[in-house]
Amino acid sequence: MTNKTAQLNELIEITRDGQRFYEHAREEVKDIGLQNLFSDMVLAKTEVIQALSLKVAANHEQPATGGTFAGKCRQIYADTRAMISSDEDATYIAQLEEAEDRILHAFEDALEDSEADVRTLLVLEMPKVRACHDRMRALKKATE
Repeated sequence: MTNKTAQLNELIEITRDGQRFYEHAREEVKDIGLQNLFSDMVLAKTEVIQALSLKVAANHEQPATGGTFAGKCRQIYADTRAMISSDEDATYIAQLEEAEDRILHAFEDALEDSEADVRTLLVLEMPKVRACHDRMRALKKATE
């Protein structure tokens, strides 16, 4: 596996963590507006994963199919906090915003140390990543 593929697969896994967390949170929250928002976020993550996976496949390598251990731990932590919280929705929002921070920082770091062709792809995907991050940050601030 090339360094380029490893870098892209790491981004795929981190983004998939977010995708799975939104899918899970969508099932846990009762608010229809949040369910719709989380569905939108799942779609955005799916689009980013597909773009990154196509690049890996174009390099004749295998795209990552899983997530990370840290991502699963965050989801379990959020579930635990939500069970003891008086505001489950706010707990999921806060944890999802932290997941967005992780994704955004991973993409920013990758932009700094990637090869030109990977950087071009990341620049194209960055608006989606940043938009998801900004939506969750605004929602978290609105619920504080």
